[in-house]
Amino acid sequence: MSITIIFKIAAVGILVSVLSQVLRHSGREEQAFLTSLAGLLIVLFWIIPYISELFQTMQELFSL
Repeated sequence: MSITIIFKIAAVGILVSVLSQVLRHSGREEQAFLTSLAGLLIVLFWIIPYISELFQTMQELFSL
């Protein structure tokens, strides 16, 4: 796992939080929620391969 994924997640988190606050202050609560949900889904899609690799490694470790 490289350090760049952590920076990508942090960048998405900062961007989503700023957009969410701007949308909430302008009265668009629904769009703010959808923006937060989209950011969460993007990060989950980035992390899923690492979680899969972790489970495979654990399975190989305990199958010995």
